[in-house]
Amino acid sequence: MTMLADTRFSNRRRALAAQLAALRIDTVLVTHLKHVRYLSNFSGSNGAVLLNKDLSATIATDGRYLTQIEEEVPDLEKVIATKAVDLELLSRITGPRRVAFEADFVSVKQLEALQEAAPEDITLVPISGVIEEIRLRKDPLELERLRGVAALASQAFEDMLAAGEVAAGRSERQVAADLEYRMRVLGAEHPSFDTIVASGPNSAKPHHGAGDRILEQGDLVTIDFGAHDRGFNSDMTRTLAIGQPDPFLKEIYDVVLAAQLAGVEASTPGTPLTDVDAAARDVINDAGYGEYFVHSTGHGIGLDVHEAPYASNRKGTSELEPGMTLTIEPGIYVPGRGGVRIEDTLIIREGAPEIITKVGKELRIV
Repeated sequence: MTMLADTRFSNRRRALAAQLAALRIDTVLVTHLKHVRYLSNFSGSNGAVLLNKDLSATIATDGRYLTQIEEEVPDLEKVIATKAVDLELLSRITGPRRVAFEADFVSVKQLEALQEAAPEDITLVPISGVIEEIRLRKDPLELERLRGVAALASQAFEDMLAAGEVAAGRSERQVAADLEYRMRVLGAEHPSFDTIVASGPNSAKPHHGAGDRILEQGDLVTIDFGAHDRGFNSDMTRTLAIGQPDPFLKEIYDVVLAAQLAGVEASTPGTPLTDVDAAARDVINDAGYGEYFVHSTGHGIGLDVHEAPYASNRKGTSELEPGMTLTIEPGIYVPGRGGVRIEDTLIIREGAPEIITKVGKELRIV
């Protein structure tokens, strides 16, 4: 098992080192904790990795994680820092060298500290999106973890419905708590994000949250949720009906479902992300509800709940590739009346995508 972990993380570091060479970078200082974990397997709350273009690497943390880092990172040189881990690693570099730092995750104050700590013959170079580009295409173990956490969340949702916990007379907050509890019992470390339970008029708010409103007969209830396990996340949305909804709500549900199915069908290798968005958006536009679809069609998922690639109507040239992930989540939100969102998570592969959120999408009446 250790050899599998070593190979996986060393392959990621090798891909990053190749990018460093292309950018004329000698060394990269990785401080974003999700990227530290991606490159090393270290899951502590304080750590940094220094990777050289020759593939030599050092990881630093503090004394709280002495045992953990030995267990999780058997293959790298380790430093137990007595000061900030990034400054500890930077101070150990001998130049002259061009040293990259993650510009998207370093504050002005942190940059000033790095500049002060860097030896005179070290040139600090900002980089952006380099590790994220490598993360776009998931390796087999990442895909296995994503399937597992999606199955966990799906099971929790089905168990909650079977127990009758989404019903008139209960509050949005109670439903969210029940679902999060069930995900934890099944093995989730925590929810991927604050669970959304948006009922009745609240369903017209895409990111409503879960409040004190009591579910009523005739409501649509949009539930957007995910589980987090061993660094990876799931994301799924289903919209339910409490008793029979009025014809307008049923109509917008059917439109969103048709749009969602069109987006899934379009999610094949070589398809531009703008075309995936258009496949779903055109269905909603053609039905006359275009002004009520107020967000993009989808996003990637992995270490982050929202990560590249993004299916939106903004101009771009990015195309889907095998190994990428993508959610498809069109919605219609009509203020004062209600809203619908339906979301699945996909793995892009040759031919049709694999849907890993395996919960039926027919309008379920509870």
